[in-house]
Amino acid sequence: MKVKFTIPGIPVPKARPRVVRGHAFTPKKTKDYEALVKDVYRMTVGEYLGDSAIVATIDLYFPIPESYSKSKKRRIADGEIKHTKRPDVDNCAKAILDALNEVAYKDDAQIVESRITKHYAVDGDVRADVILEEVF
Repeated sequence: MKVKFTIPGIPVPKARPRVVRGHAFTPKKTKDYEALVKDVYRMTVGEYLGDSAIVATIDLYFPIPESYSKSKKRRIADGEIKHTKRPDVDNCAKAILDALNEVAYKDDAQIVESRITKHYAVDGDVRADVILEEVF
């Protein structure tokens, strides 16, 4: 089975847990994004993939900074400039894949292969496009 879905908004990286008086907690921004990922998956896909091996493909689309010149924005649109700024692709993927634990699959340890890319949202549509494919 292969499922596709889109998470609207700027992709959020998984932040490190914060420790206060010996208690670890996940920062609010990370919790909110993971809740969004779960809600989008449940509403658009809803299929539980079970405990088979999974290949994940994640395309992350970030806004082009307003401060960039017209020529730099044009070079981005032409594909000459790639998104090499923060956040890191692995932290964004971690937030998405962790959020899908027990929603799309039993555990993200089932991910046997992944491809994660960062792009500028030339059309202004900031988002994360996710494909999960069971492999046997």
